[in-house]
This record gives sequence, C-alpha cells and structure tokens, in this order.
Amino acid sequence: MTSTTTTPVPTDGDAAPVALRAVVDLDVAGPTISRHLYGHFAEHLGRCIYGGFWVGEDADVPHEGGIRLDVVEALRALDIPNLRWPGGCFADEYHWEDGIGPRDERPRMVNTHWGDVVENNHFGTHEFMALCELLGTEPYVSANVGSGSVQEMSDWVEYLTRGDDSPMARRRRENGRDEPWRVQFWGIGNEPWGCGGNLRAPQFASLARQYSTYARNHGDNRLYRIAAGASDADYAWTETLVQQVTTGLGDRTPSDLFQAVSFHYYTIAGDWGQKGSATTFTDDEYWTTVRKALHVRELLAGHAAVLDAYDPTKKIGLALDEWGTWWDVEPGTNPGFLYQQNTMRDALVAGLHFDAFHDFADRLRLANIAQTVNVLQAMLLTDGEALVRTPTYHVFEMNKGHHDATALPVHAVGERTRHAADVGEVDTVSVSASTKDGHVLVSLTHLDPTTSARVELSLRGASVGAPQARVLAADDVAAHNTAEAPDAVAPRALDGVRVQDGVLVVELPPASFATVRLPLV
Repeated sequence: MTSTTTTPVPTDGDAAPVALRAVVDLDVAGPTISRHLYGHFAEHLGRCIYGGFWVGEDADVPHEGGIRLDVVEALRALDIPNLRWPGGCFADEYHWEDGIGPRDERPRMVNTHWGDVVENNHFGTHEFMALCELLGTEPYVSANVGSGSVQEMSDWVEYLTRGDDSPMARRRRENGRDEPWRVQFWGIGNEPWGCGGNLRAPQFASLARQYSTYARNHGDNRLYRIAAGASDADYAWTETLVQQVTTGLGDRTPSDLFQAVSFHYYTIAGDWGQKGSATTFTDDEYWTTVRKALHVRELLAGHAAVLDAYDPTKKIGLALDEWGTWWDVEPGTNPGFLYQQNTMRDALVAGLHFDAFHDFADRLRLANIAQTVNVLQAMLLTDGEALVRTPTYHVFEMNKGHHDATALPVHAVGERTRHAADVGEVDTVSVSASTKDGHVLVSLTHLDPTTSARVELSLRGASVGAPQARVLAADDVAAHNTAEAPDAVAPRALDGVRVQDGVLVVELPPASFATVRLPLV
C-alpha cells in the first residue's frame, strides 16, 4: 500500500497526528440502536447451510441433531439477534412443505440460482427453528412471492405460530413439534425487481399488499412484515411501494400492512462483472472500497427521506437486510458458491456501516450482513473440522455493547484529517457512541493504512471512570485468518487510552477498529 495526500490536523510533540477532534454529548439521548441492526443472513447458497450450519446426523464433527456445534458456539458469543432464512434469491424458489416431515421422504429440488446443485431438503423449517433455539436468536423467515402463492405463505405462518388444533398446527404436531414457535420477522419476497420475479414496482406493490393481508397474526404472535424493497439508490421503487401501502386503507394505518420496507446494498471495488479480489488489491481499490462503504450513509438518508414524506411519525421501519462486501470468488472454488476470504479491509467496511446504522437508528430497524458462514462477508469459515473466525466476526463481537443501547451524538469540531485520492476526499476516522447499563461504548474506525492517528473526544454532560479499550489491527489491510493462522487478525488490548480533563484520548494504529468502554460515575 502507498499513501496519497492527506490534510493533517496539527500534532502535539511526537504524538500521532490528531485526525479528529469531536464532542460526545453524554447527557443527550438519541434513538435506541436496535440489536436487530446486527442481524445475520443464512441462504441456501454454497456452503452456508450444507457444510456450514448443517453437517447431518452422521457427521464426525460435534453436532446436535445435525447442526454443527462449534458454529453455534462461535455465533452465540456475538449475541446474534436475528437470522434471515432461506434467502435471498433462493427464497423465491423454495416451497416450505418440501422441507418438513421425515427427511428420507422429502423431495429433492434444484437450486437454480446458486451452482445449479440438487438439494435434498434435509434442512427445512424444523431444522432452522432448532438452529435458532440453539443460537438464542430470533428467526427472520423470507416467504416465496416469486414462484409461491398467497396460500402457501399463509399456511407457513399458521404452521409456525398457531397454537390450537387448526389444520396447519395439527400438521406441525404430526411432525414432532407440539407448541408453536414465536416468529415475528417475515419477509414479503426478495429482490422482486430481479431474481424474485423481474417485476415492476407497481406490480410488486400490489402483490405485497395482498401477501401481507393474508400473513395473519395467530394468538399472541405479532408479525413484523418486511416488504422487499429497492436495490441501492432506487428511491423510485421505495416511493412506489410506500405510496401503494399508504393509500386506500380506510381506517387502517400504513403499518397495519407493512411494518418495514427493505433495500439491499453491497460494497465492491470494481463492477459486477469484475468485483475485485478479496485479498489482493491496490491502493486505489482499497480507497474505492472505503468510498463505496461510506456511500451507505447517502442511501440510508435517501430511503429515509422517502419514508419521512409519507410516514412522518416513523411507524414504518427501514431494513437493510442484505449488506456487505462482495468480491470475486476464491480461485479454484465454485463460482456459484460465492466463497471469499475476509480481510482487515472487510472489518473496516463493517465498522463504517455500524457507525452509519447508529446514526440512522431512528428509522433503520433491522439489518442483515450477507452472509453468516462460508459465503460473502462471512463471520465464520469452515474447512473440515477447522473453524475460522474472520476479522468481520471480531467487529461484531467488539460492538455488541451497542445492542439496544441509546445512541449518543458525536459532533466533529475544527479540522479533521481527510484522505485525497482519485475517488474523492474521505474522512480517515469514523466514530459512534452509545450508552447502556451505566456505561458508554465508543467505536472508532481508522482508515489510513500507513499512518497512526490520535482522536480527542470531549465528553460532556457526565463524568466517566477509567477506560477499557481494545483494538483490531494488522500490519497489512489484506491480512486475514486461515485454518493454519486463525488469530492473524484478532482483538487485543489497546494501551495508552486515557481521559484527561474530560477529554478521551485514543491513539489508533493504521487501518484499525477500536472500542472504548467507559463507566459513568
């Protein structure tokens, strides 16, 4: 990596340049940062389900009912709040009734989207719900709108959530589950503008109203229906969808049909034909990636503005239920399996996204990284009996103190360091903060891969005790973990963090992600 032009803020003595001076108002409560902004995604794609979560009951690795236990243990450490399944594009060709009953009697199907492989449907509804129970997480079920039917979705909701002797509840009991599950999150389709049916916005808006109508609340289970939304900056799609749901409802409110609308956004350095390598990239590709990651802020603001125009009281949430980096697959792997390595660069992308999520927490209610195991920007990579935690995994773990915390405003004051490159100027440090359970958590993402930086945060409105800090960093932004070197990129204590006269001073190494925890006193 080679550095390009920066505009440094003056330094004190031999210390690192002051890249950012800011004020954190500890006594000004912002919106709640929903834990569901830290959601995950598991699609029938490559080795995410089969070979990732599901190894079968004859596997040599430790498992419970075919579910791989080291994967479960690693993810439980993240307190993952929700898990989206079965897709993705796969959701709109998946018929849930093929995945229930005795496994040896389940029909096979062709996964036409991802590798054109034949699946045996051994991982279905009961297996997914067992996985969620092992993880201690909430299920987010994506229903089939593309090739399914209104009746099919309605029956699936009843099968999962109804407790009396209805036809679907009785069928669930015949398959071994007496009590209903609680399933609040339901996706109404997926990418209907593309793999979910190649529909136009008005077509899907009508379908979404219809499907949502027949996705019923059973007993005390209340659905949170998420209408599939736009790609990237297609604000017209969002507006069409929200217009449709806010008109002609009589005495009902828009949130009686949908509780949220979604959009998807992926970070790539190149284009969809040649996205770039996960581990070998130039200085320009690195900064292009950073710029693309920061673009999520503009997208969140744009989609939120559309919702504000039609729903000023913010009853309808926004869901970014697919996000993350997308690189060319690792050489020698199936191009339809989307297996990629995960480097320190990916971790920094995650840090930038979470700062943006916190800033838009008044409207953004749910987000899901793509994906959890062995696919795209994964938390975990499995290789036989080996399990690798990626740098992105560690960002999720370090940030879990923000779950359901109260966002705190962070205001930059004076000059701050910016990096100038062909892709435009980029602030080199990003910060967000929150408070919960008598503590403040500050997250800092430092993007410059060649220069250390000092951050000075004036903590106003309350007093704090001694800070505890951790940092994720490596000598190279392309550094990553493997089965042979599983801790090449791992968190460690960050020394030298201090509070002086109400100012938190943090010295950040190049290309690093750090968290600082401070008790309120």
